[in-house]
Amino acid sequence: MIWIAQQINQEVANFLSQTSPRIMWDNNTVADKWNNKEILGHLIDSAHVNLTRFIRCTYEDCFKLTYHQDEWVKAQHYREADVAELLQLWQLVNRQIARVLEDFPAERLTATCDNGHRNVTFYTVEYLANDYLAHMQHHLLQIAGVD
Repeated sequence: MIWIAQQINQEVANFLSQTSPRIMWDNNTVADKWNNKEILGHLIDSAHVNLTRFIRCTYEDCFKLTYHQDEWVKAQHYREADVAELLQLWQLVNRQIARVLEDFPAERLTATCDNGHRNVTFYTVEYLANDYLAHMQHHLLQIAGVD
């Protein structure tokens, strides 16, 4: 898990130093599509939920933890938020995720949680950590206009 923690820290650092200053954050989008601040907000929500999953998996198995991404983005008014505050929050939550994953107990890597909305869908911590990193990378490319 150390490698994933390092990758998360590297992605955050690279995005903040190289990409973030060039982003048009208040870009207009078509109806029912998130703008760049809302995508960043979605990454913050994902970080919070996954941090909770990782923490709980250190001592608990087979719990359910889901969220409704569109509702969370809307309820938190990311479109109107200050982008500097969003970037700081995103950075800090990801640093905490990295700290948890750096020292994640090896014997708990196969702990599972259910994150299925309609069906029970169990994933191991190892899977969730890799998926979290890939999800972040996908959306960072989307914000940067690469995807």
